[in-house]
Amino acid sequence: MEQRKVVPAGTEWIETHIREFSGSPVARIADDWMLITCGNTTEEKGNWNTMTASWGGLGVLWGKNVAFMFIRPTRFTYALANDNALFTLSFFDASYRRALEVCGAKSGRDTDKAEASGLTPIAFSDGGIAFQEAEEVIACRKLYVHDFDPRQFLDSSIETLYPLKDYHRMFIGEALSLRRKR
Repeated sequence: MEQRKVVPAGTEWIETHIREFSGSPVARIADDWMLITCGNTTEEKGNWNTMTASWGGLGVLWGKNVAFMFIRPTRFTYALANDNALFTLSFFDASYRRALEVCGAKSGRDTDKAEASGLTPIAFSDGGIAFQEAEEVIACRKLYVHDFDPRQFLDSSIETLYPLKDYHRMFIGEALSLRRKR
């Protein structure tokens, strides 16, 4: 499904350091959720998608500020995350909860999620795709991927989260920038 065309991000966005991220990353991701967005906006390959996530984190690895996220291979965003070097994590205030529910419940294979959720897709000059309505956006460059191996689960109850055996792939990205509105 072709997603809504992105528009250039406006000048109201300012770039700051990832250490300026507001609030608890655990609460912002687990409780408030985020949108993971991957893809590109070039004419010949204008293909992108977003998905809601409540698993992930921020930290330091290999001497770099990083963000990590997890995507099941059954998700449409999975191939886009694999095929593109950049991804963004967009964070919203509570008034956009319904939009995030739509982006989590619908598939980009058959739904224009921006249209269905009422969100406005934007592109930053570095190629990152996010949403005008977001409060903060973290742009990341993919550094590493790793597939979960169920033989490595030390807590057997984790396996119950995978009745379809569709184990997540972990994506670790260097947090290149944090953007927020002026």
